[in-house]
Parts: sequence; C-alpha cells; structure tokens
Amino acid sequence: MYKERASRLPGAVVWVNTPGAGGAGRVLPDGCMDLLWNEGRLLVAGPDTRAYVTGGARGVWVGLRFYPGTAPALLGVPAYALLDQRVELGDLWPAGDVRRLRDRVAAAGDPAVALEEIALERTRPCDPSLRRLVAALDAGRPVAAVADELGLGARQLHRRSRAAFGYGPKTLARVLRMQRALALARAGVPLAETAVRAGYADQPHLSRDIRELAGLPLSGLLGG
Repeated sequence: MYKERASRLPGAVVWVNTPGAGGAGRVLPDGCMDLLWNEGRLLVAGPDTRAYVTGGARGVWVGLRFYPGTAPALLGVPAYALLDQRVELGDLWPAGDVRRLRDRVAAAGDPAVALEEIALERTRPCDPSLRRLVAALDAGRPVAAVADELGLGARQLHRRSRAAFGYGPKTLARVLRMQRALALARAGVPLAETAVRAGYADQPHLSRDIRELAGLPLSGLLGG
C-alpha cells in the first residue's frame, strides 16, 4: 500500500510504501531524488533515466521525494554522481552523522516526520532559476527557448542541469512529458488526445517513448 502527502519542504512529497507480497514494483523516472528509510537504513535514490524495478523489497519504506533539482544542495553532491543509483547515505556523509540520524529516525514515533525534519534542518538555498526551468519544461516549452528566457547558453544550461537533475534539459523535458501523459491517461483522456496535449507528435510516438522510459507498454502501466 502506498500513501503520500505534501511536505513542509517546498515542492517535496512525503510517502510511505508497504510492498505487497510477490511481484516487483516499478519506480518511473520523474526528475526527482529521494531520501529513503527502510529497516534501519538511510539511503538516497538518485535520478532515474529508466524505470527502477524494486523486486524483493522488504518491510515498510518511508521516503521524502525532493522537488526536481533541489536535493543536490542538501546532499552536497551533484545529481549526476547518483544517476540511476540507490546508495547508502553513509557513502555521502560522515559515518558518525549518519549513525546519529539513523538512531533518531529509529526512535521516532513516525519515521516519515523524522525524515522530513532532518531535511528541513539541513536544506540549503537552491538556484531559483532551477524552478523556473522545471516549470517551463513541464509546460512543454522548447529547451532552446527556455535557455534564452533564462539568459543561458546551451552548454551552460546543460552543465547546470546535469548537476541539478543528473542529466541534460532534453532528458528532463522528456521525463516530465511522460509524467504529464500518464496523468492525462490515468484521468481517462483518450490516448490520441493525451499524446497531443502532452506534447508528442502522435500516439505511436507516445507509446514508443513511454515503453523506452518505463520498460512497459502504456497499457501495462495503466493496468497497474
């Protein structure tokens, strides 16, 4: 069972997931990074370029999903260093600090609240242009036009995007487009209309792109 709520950290989401018996889960790319708690461990989920299959997950998982581009400032590492990875927080921060944080979460009545409080205490200011970039790409604006609006050259935008999101702005735009399409399709919008409204050339383009990013055909995702 999966539940989520808005976090007190701007743009973030707090979630709790208890995997069912048998069967693999599938985490789709969304431009985000997560701080995770599971059975006494603190981990970081880096940005994904393909679906992450969670077969064999045990126990209750608690997570804080950061708004795209904001986690690297808190973690102190660029997003590209964690691309398509799940790593122990102890690999990024001093062992003593992580041990104290693990004890704190373990002793908390609600691990989700404890995880959120840790992030709130350690959050760092982010470049405000990153939110403008995410909002513009999520609205379907072309990457070149967004770069012009932000006053950035193509190389500079790519460099900043890799540090913040783990990949370049074109990949981020593609991931956000997939998420828009899934939201429309799950709301019952016909697939041909979903393709147009999400920014695809046509329905076959939608199907190909989602299969490549998600590892399943669109029908399989909607069925799940």
